[in-house]
Amino acid sequence: MKRINRIRKNLEFKQIISKHKVIKNNEYVIYYDKNNLDHTRIGISVSSKIGNAVIRNRIKRQIKSILNEIINFKKNIDLIIIVRDGFKKNSYKQNYDSLKKLLGNNNEKENNK
Repeated sequence: MKRINRIRKNLEFKQIISKHKVIKNNEYVIYYDKNNLDHTRIGISVSSKIGNAVIRNRIKRQIKSILNEIINFKKNIDLIIIVRDGFKKNSYKQNYDSLKKLLGNNNEKENNK
């Protein structure tokens, strides 16, 4: 994922989360909002309750890999992906399908507005 597509500042995380546009399941909580840019920005958060730094970084790499396959980075949307404990219990394929389903639902909601 390119640097331009990342949300890194805590203030930006809080602004997007405060809009309360959310979709969730056992593996993820995804907050989303439109932005005024010509590209998608994504922030990933993995709690220290999930595991140590090695595990959290591995989870972030997996999510970035999944997102590179399923996201159209040309849309003007901000996403905050918060990983839940259910992520660790599933295989990569199950997590892939779960995220794809959630983001597919999000795209349908945005297109209907």
